[in-house]
Amino acid sequence: MLALTSTDYDAIRLSIKVAAAAMAVSLPFGVAFAYLLTFRHFKGKVLIEVMVNLPLTLPPVVIGYLLLLLLGKNGWLGSLLDAAGIRLIFTWKAAVIASACVGFPLLVRSIRIGMESIDMQLIQASRTLGAPWHDTLVTVILPLSLHGIMAGSSLMFARSLGEFGATIIVAGNIPGVTQTIPLAIYDYASSPASETLALSLCAVSIAISVVVLFCHEVFGKKLARRR
Repeated sequence: MLALTSTDYDAIRLSIKVAAAAMAVSLPFGVAFAYLLTFRHFKGKVLIEVMVNLPLTLPPVVIGYLLLLLLGKNGWLGSLLDAAGIRLIFTWKAAVIASACVGFPLLVRSIRIGMESIDMQLIQASRTLGAPWHDTLVTVILPLSLHGIMAGSSLMFARSLGEFGATIIVAGNIPGVTQTIPLAIYDYASSPASETLALSLCAVSIAISVVVLFCHEVFGKKLARRR
């Protein structure tokens, strides 16, 4: 039987909310960067590839600290937002930004793999028939790379659920406000008396991840059969 408090339920809801928001916000940019890196040739392309994949190699704490410098009151972007009355640091929106930055490379890589698997003759046929690039993107490239888009979205959602290092730096660990499942488990882990609560949250986290991966496999196989 799971032993969960009202604060734990808040952490579960917030984790799902943050993961879903990070995935939704990042998806258009993920598709754009994947398209750019797959079908466009230009100077500086390698640099963009490095920058997109950099969060995979950086410790999440480093990403969180850089975001804190950028979005804090003394940061160049944070000062502009503060002047406009917009506060991000130590809110759930900061957790969304942190999760989006950490999981973005996984999203782009998966979508890019899906786009690279498309038969180039289909794209060339579309362009030969006079379709502009945006029409080709919507009618040919996106439908044929849907499996990659789903894979990237699933991976990013799962990665966002487990995000800890960057989130605790920019969003803090405020119960009921910014505390996600990993942050709540971190709190419980420091107290031997809270082992049951920590294990309950671990079980919930595993269950959510299993559901996400299961749905990915089921829908992925359905898409594969339609091809």
